[in-house]
Amino acid sequence: MEYPIFNSIIKTVDSNLENRGISTKMFKTWENSKINATGLELEINLTNISSFIRMLSINFDWDSFRETSLAKKLDGLESHPFLSMDKLKNTHVTPTIDVEMSWFFDEDTCQPIKPDKNGNYRVESASQWMESVSKDVNKLLEKDDIITRWHVEIEGDQNGKYLSTINLISYFQYKIDTPKDLSEVNKLVSRRLQELLFKANKVINISDKILSEAVAA
Repeated sequence: MEYPIFNSIIKTVDSNLENRGISTKMFKTWENSKINATGLELEINLTNISSFIRMLSINFDWDSFRETSLAKKLDGLESHPFLSMDKLKNTHVTPTIDVEMSWFFDEDTCQPIKPDKNGNYRVESASQWMESVSKDVNKLLEKDDIITRWHVEIEGDQNGKYLSTINLISYFQYKIDTPKDLSEVNKLVSRRLQELLFKANKVINISDKILSEAVAA
């Protein structure tokens, strides 16, 4: 299936990142015809920016129903291919774009081995700084109607248990129901991307500050 609107959004994201001098280690699109869905996945290397977070990923999710609903609202898209498909042209959903933003923490720098300590001190310490990060991030994002959660996995070695995976994940959803044409859609996407990158950088700064103190303790 062809997604002219979402393809334009992809180009807007790509050009905005390029204009900001942000290079991606991965930038790929996907499509699943079985569920009429498509999306964009990108990853940004943070090893030169943060001591404790190695990567930021941003995933944009879209589908043919939202594409069609928005196409019906926009000037100049009367010939959109989905508008000629009976199963889509009568759809009545609010055009929204779902965004998942994930910060991948470096498990080693976040949980240094300390020979003078025994037991599961790494997991215990991590639970404390994760709680502090959550508290400050929730304050940062309290005006957003979003969900933020941790994804962790636990393993063990001769020094006790530790977190082998530490990801902080936030889920955003933005309505795209006010633009009148594709140009306004791209302007809205540019603004939202700027907001996301600003918040992402804030989370990095919050985490680095808290972890610097926690690791040194």
